[in-house]
Amino acid sequence: MLTTHGAVVILFSVIIGGIFGLLTYAATPVLPAAVLAGLTAAGASIFGLRQVIGR
Repeated sequence: MLTTHGAVVILFSVIIGGIFGLLTYAATPVLPAAVLAGLTAAGASIFGLRQVIGR
């Protein structure tokens, strides 16, 4: 099972990754680059969100 803290962190990281992916696609309409930017932002934001959203 997933804790509430983990679910919130994953939800916000997916939202952040989606925003970064959309912004990257809007700037340069290259789909692989936008997907890579979105996945990178989602993965990197997990570490920051774990610290910001306390238990």
